[in-house]
Amino acid sequence: MRPVQALSQPQRLPLRLNRLEVKPAHPRLGRSEEPAQLFSDIAHSDVAEILSAAHVVNFDRQETIFHAGEMVQQVMLLTEGSVKITQIDENGCVVILRLVGPGEIIGTICGAKYGSNSSSAEAREICKAHVWSVATFEALSDRFPTFRRNSMRILARCLHDLEVRFREISTEPVAFRLARQVSRLIPRVGRRVDHDDIEINLSREELAQMTATTLFTVSRLLSKWEQQGIVSLRRLAVVIRDPIALANISGAK
Repeated sequence: MRPVQALSQPQRLPLRLNRLEVKPAHPRLGRSEEPAQLFSDIAHSDVAEILSAAHVVNFDRQETIFHAGEMVQQVMLLTEGSVKITQIDENGCVVILRLVGPGEIIGTICGAKYGSNSSSAEAREICKAHVWSVATFEALSDRFPTFRRNSMRILARCLHDLEVRFREISTEPVAFRLARQVSRLIPRVGRRVDHDDIEINLSREELAQMTATTLFTVSRLLSKWEQQGIVSLRRLAVVIRDPIALANISGAK
C-alpha cells in the first residue's frame, strides 16, 4: 500500500484524463456544490488533507468517464454537473441504474482495487469532479476511519435504492414508478425555472430507461399529466409544475 506521506503528491491519472483540464483540488467545496456525505463528521483540516490528495478533473458533455469491464483505477466525487450510470443488456438495450448529482460518488468506492467496473458512466453535461487513484483512496480510508465509514454508508444507501427500485419494477404499475422516479430526481438534478417550476433535464427515453418501461408509455403518461397541469414537456426535459400532485400519483406522503 502507498505510504501515507506520499498523499500530498498525487500521481497523474491514467487513461483519458490526459486531454482534460487537470489541476490540484481546492480544499473546500464551492457554495454551489452540495455537502458531500463522504466528509460527514470529519474535521475541516482532515477534509482539506483528503481533498489535497485529489485532482480536479473536467468532463465534457456526453463524455464517457469509464466503461463497464474496465479495471477500477480511480474514485470520483462529483462537484458540478450530473452523470448517468448505465448497463447494456445482450440485446443492446440501455438501463440507467442511477443519476449522480453534485456531492455524490461516481463508480465503485469499496474494494475498488480488486475488480472491474460493472457499469458505465457518462457525463450528461459539463461536469467537474475530485478524483483519487484507488491506492490513494485506500490509504486515506486507512488513515481516516470516519472517511471509510462514510464510504460504506454511501455504498449501503446505493444498494438500498436499487433494492427499492427493483421491488417497484416487480410490483408497482408504471404510472407509480414514473411519478416516484421523477419526484426522486427533483432534489438530485432538478433546477428552478419560471419561479416555482422545477426542470428535470432528462429525455423521455432516459426516463423509460430508468423505469423499465417503453418510450411510448412514458410519452403517453407525461402527455396525460401535461393536460392535467402537473408537468410541462420540453424536447429533452420535463418541467414539474405541481410537485404535490406528482407526489400523490407516486403514493409519497
